[in-house]
Amino acid sequence: MNILLTSSGRRSYIVKYFQELLKDKGVVHAANSEWSPALQVADKAVTTPLIYDSTYIDFLLDYSLEHDINAIISLFDIDLPILAQSKKRFERHGIQVVVSDYNVTQICNDKWKAFEFFKQNNINTPNTYISISEAVKDLKNENISYPLIIKPRWGMGSIGIYTAENKNELEILYKKVKNEILKTYLKFESKEDLNNAVLIQEKLDGQEYGLDIVNDLNKNYVTTFVKRKSAMRSGETDRAVTEDNPSLEKFGEKISLALQHIGNLDTDCFVVDNKPLILEMNCRFGGGYPFSHLAGANIPQAIIHWLNGEQPPEEVFNLTYGVEAIKDINMILLEKR
Repeated sequence: MNILLTSSGRRSYIVKYFQELLKDKGVVHAANSEWSPALQVADKAVTTPLIYDSTYIDFLLDYSLEHDINAIISLFDIDLPILAQSKKRFERHGIQVVVSDYNVTQICNDKWKAFEFFKQNNINTPNTYISISEAVKDLKNENISYPLIIKPRWGMGSIGIYTAENKNELEILYKKVKNEILKTYLKFESKEDLNNAVLIQEKLDGQEYGLDIVNDLNKNYVTTFVKRKSAMRSGETDRAVTEDNPSLEKFGEKISLALQHIGNLDTDCFVVDNKPLILEMNCRFGGGYPFSHLAGANIPQAIIHWLNGEQPPEEVFNLTYGVEAIKDINMILLEKR
């Protein structure tokens, strides 16, 4: 089996996970719009047009046919809806795209749609506002209080996230986030509704957790891996420990049954006064997955079995609790091939 990991960026560890599984049974290809660490370690690598380029899907399809690609997995949020819309086109050529349905990618990428989804499905989440006037109104009515989080509606990583301690900061930072959106790649998705591209959210005071919520390729719930976070960096989990937490596992199952995603769902949540609340979710492998992998989980192996129409061995879903890990920084000499 030959796998193509698109928008692979710096997730070279995902490339290595698939390489360890396939070895002499297949080739792991990595694609990105510019040369990156993941391309450096892949068996074969290619630079692609930008995701929003009109030739992007044609390029991926031609490359896949030329290199006998059996399955495509994306590692970047913006890539997901583009691939979801073109999924059937790849399937006609026998290429499976491991991506959730288009509406699911839209819910995950659009934090306002996500908030509405959570409320509709009675999933606990912090109060969130798309209107600064509505936020100020609830502040006056004491339904919420400072500090508040100001962040992009279509956001990734830590771009444009600030904390407002008072009304003056709220107004200044609201404008600042909108300006930052226009200066980054967030402008592509935000152009859909630039006047409503900034969210105001209640800041939670509690323990932060990361969940890997796993569904099979037919959207059936499989399991939830729980990691208690102790450090964050650039919007990603930097240090965490795996935890036996039935309450959060049940919370993950509730999210899965409501969302009906495919594969791994990277989820951020808090526990406040023993109540779990979800912040946001990404329907892909996220920066928190390696903590699950180091503790014994192996979702790439499960995906390969599912792609082959097989039931994965039970041990790929077994997590050892109490495994703590921290991310490191490594230098890689870029050598284009």
